[in-house]
Amino acid sequence: MTTAAVPPVASATYGRDAPYFDPQALRLELTEIYRDGADVSEVARRGVLHRLKALVATARTAARLNLDHDGSGRRCAQGLARFQDELIHLVHDYTAAHVYRPLSPTASDRMAVIATGGYGRGLLAPGSDIDLLFLLPSKQTAWGESVVEYMLYLLWDLGFKVGHATRTTEQCLKLAASDMTIRTAMLDSRLIFGDPTLFETMTTRFRREVVDGAGSARAFIEAKMAERDDRHKRTGESRYKVEPNIKDGKGGLRDLHTLHWVARYLHGETPRADMIRAGIYTPAEATAFRRCEDFLWTVRCHLHFLTGRPEERLTFDVQQSMAERLGYRDRGGLRAVERFMKHYFLVAKEVGDFTTILASSLEIQQLKASPGLQSLFDPRAWRQRRLMRKRTDFRIDNGRLNVIDQDVFNRDPVNLIRYFAHAEAHDLFFHPDALRLIRSSLRLIDDRLRADPEANRIFMDMLTAPTNPEAILRRMNEAGVLGRFVPEFGKVVSMMQFNMYHHFTVDEHLVRTIGALSAIEQGAVADTLPLSTNIVKTIQSRRVLYVAAFLHDIAKGRDEDHSIAGARDARRLCPRFGLTDAETETVAWLIEQHLTMSTVAQSRDLGDPKTIRAFADVVQSPERLKLLLLLTVADIRAVGPQTWNGWKGQLLRTLYYETEPLVAGGYTAVGSKQRVAAAQAAFRSAMTGADDATISRFIERQYPDYWLKTETRKQVDHARLVARAERENQTLATSFTSSAFTAITELSVLAPNHPRVLALFAGACAAAGANIAGAHISSTRDGFALDTFLLQREFDQDDDEARRAKRIGEQIAKLLKGEVLLANLMANKRDAKSRSDTFRVAPNVIVDNALSDQLTVIEVSGLDRRGLLYELTSAISDLNLDITSAHITTFGEKAVDVFYVTDLTGKKIVSPQREKSIRDRLTAVLQGDTANAS
Repeated sequence: MTTAAVPPVASATYGRDAPYFDPQALRLELTEIYRDGADVSEVARRGVLHRLKALVATARTAARLNLDHDGSGRRCAQGLARFQDELIHLVHDYTAAHVYRPLSPTASDRMAVIATGGYGRGLLAPGSDIDLLFLLPSKQTAWGESVVEYMLYLLWDLGFKVGHATRTTEQCLKLAASDMTIRTAMLDSRLIFGDPTLFETMTTRFRREVVDGAGSARAFIEAKMAERDDRHKRTGESRYKVEPNIKDGKGGLRDLHTLHWVARYLHGETPRADMIRAGIYTPAEATAFRRCEDFLWTVRCHLHFLTGRPEERLTFDVQQSMAERLGYRDRGGLRAVERFMKHYFLVAKEVGDFTTILASSLEIQQLKASPGLQSLFDPRAWRQRRLMRKRTDFRIDNGRLNVIDQDVFNRDPVNLIRYFAHAEAHDLFFHPDALRLIRSSLRLIDDRLRADPEANRIFMDMLTAPTNPEAILRRMNEAGVLGRFVPEFGKVVSMMQFNMYHHFTVDEHLVRTIGALSAIEQGAVADTLPLSTNIVKTIQSRRVLYVAAFLHDIAKGRDEDHSIAGARDARRLCPRFGLTDAETETVAWLIEQHLTMSTVAQSRDLGDPKTIRAFADVVQSPERLKLLLLLTVADIRAVGPQTWNGWKGQLLRTLYYETEPLVAGGYTAVGSKQRVAAAQAAFRSAMTGADDATISRFIERQYPDYWLKTETRKQVDHARLVARAERENQTLATSFTSSAFTAITELSVLAPNHPRVLALFAGACAAAGANIAGAHISSTRDGFALDTFLLQREFDQDDDEARRAKRIGEQIAKLLKGEVLLANLMANKRDAKSRSDTFRVAPNVIVDNALSDQLTVIEVSGLDRRGLLYELTSAISDLNLDITSAHITTFGEKAVDVFYVTDLTGKKIVSPQREKSIRDRLTAVLQGDTANAS
């Protein structure tokens, strides 16, 4: 067999107009390999496979180089599809001519090899599946079956994922009539080679008998829209999730495919052709459609080449590399990766506009069930229509708000704001004609309109609406109006923050904050947020709170502190919105301090009077305390679905109640002793099935601050843990709870207290490969540590996670009993790559003697990693420091741990040299410098 070196077959301009290889020359070469291999031996097959693998590798390399050179993902995808066509043709010809030559084909062995799905559209990403249909005139013959089977095995051996079907025309039509997935794939059928008459007959009959059937269009469109909605639910409702799926996510390629399929179904063409003639898209919108598709294909091709697999998610670990590949640079306070992702989200937003316009147009044409049709027979709806026409420049068409003429916004630009107010007030959907006119009229939103008192009054009414302000703000944002009317907001539209803490873009987070605030006010989360639900009814100015929520992160992405810059923006914007000077200053103060309450609650000792006094000095008044609590809660809850938890709620309530008497002149509705008593009463009620003696013993063991800082649910867990230890006469016990929704496992440990117990607990977790997301440390009156660690969940299945938590608990027990040495466990620990390794967080260590009267406070922050808490607590112990309390928190990839310490004599650390040694040692730990950390 010929084993000479394989020459390159793809030209340097692969993927453009030059040929990728010479098919005829390659056919001759494969024939020689066959002859050298003698007959149909495995030797010949290996030779052919070797030659074709080299061909595929060369073509893919050329495709990647050309993508890097010209930056066009569409041309890359088209080139790969053309190459695949030639390769499949070549494989077929070789198989038919040499492998199954003895089985002479007959007239019934005609075949058409057809590309379907994305491949059928003539676009193929580097990692995409190859969808093939082998179309036969009648049932499969021995020759056809053998050829198809050999071709498939050869393609599989070449590394391709091939989705395939072998059918007759009758089978195709029957399946397409009953299965929407098959019907959709057939829409994109494209003949690669073979019998053209067979292919044309199938496509002609498909359109006549399936596509053009009575009610077929409506059924297809409704199925595609329902499929789109289900897909969005699986990948995340918001198109602004910071790790988007570029194929199936909201605003991704699949949404454009849906529009393409609808166009093909209705008109047999693409949105760039008949959809324009049908008036569903304007030429400019069709051009934008193509531009968005080109961008998404470029991102997708780069992503497949970068990862070496058919990856569709832009995860944090690839975003920086993608930004570099695509040529983005740091600029204007935004990092290159943030500029790339902002571009992505702007494209996703535009794709959403296309989808909205198409869906609305189809509903009006009654090809899709219209949400407004039921109103046609409602007398109230008729009155509403008459009043709308009589009193406004708008009209109601099919339950959708439209304009009375094309000059509505030119005549009075305030109508650009009124339109949304009327839609919200009357619960109306948008008419596609009105949306299109709004988008083409955005230039009318200028400084004069922004300063218009009526426009600002209408906007404020929507922002502070008692029902659903989140929805109308999101609709204004997606239409492009909100960012134009409030240019400061426009700067953060589609802006992401490259960290693991924030789940959404900045604009989406701000809109969700308004929604979280509205939910509190409406009592929708009273069980979860009892304090917030009560105090929101007592605040003096709702609009101060809502404006602060809307603006609190509006200065993100600048070179300066966003809280300071945002307060400055607020002082400029609030008078425009109609707020008084006093209201403006309160809004500015709330923005300046919007992170303060959560920082104090989660990283300070709330039992230390000086902590409360310092926070009270910042707040100064009961009204500001209420407003700051409400803003803090709404802000945290809008970060992401897994960010808020009961611990944070309990800490914020404690801080509020401890601060209230200081800012209320010594008077408070609920004193500390009363709250401890109320917490104990709630605990007693929740301890169902436990006897009074057990409950009383547990209560007597806890210090007062335990009842103020621990939620009732966790108190019950702790009490049952202690009771079990008492029954079993054990001084050590562990328990756990786990939540798939929050992706957190809470591991609680009861053990005799000693200076290194926290380090032992953290070390056991690290040795087991568990990442600590937070910790709540407490001590009992009788000398025990009662600690709870929040571990990032590792397994999807509860049983698997339970076994992991049990193993960690057993390991802690062995450590404390001296059955194993922590040093040995840590030596065997494998360093697993973490998602946080993608990020960079500057290490920082602060040693502060002003925060507490009796204790030195050490605050460390840096990049989180497995074992970090163990390393920090071990280093603190090695420095001969006693940890009195610890406050362990993570914000995505950033760990912020605060330790209240003394020296071994119970005194503060006051020596400058000692403070420096503490900073140096802990900084070395944060940097992973083991030599200087030990």
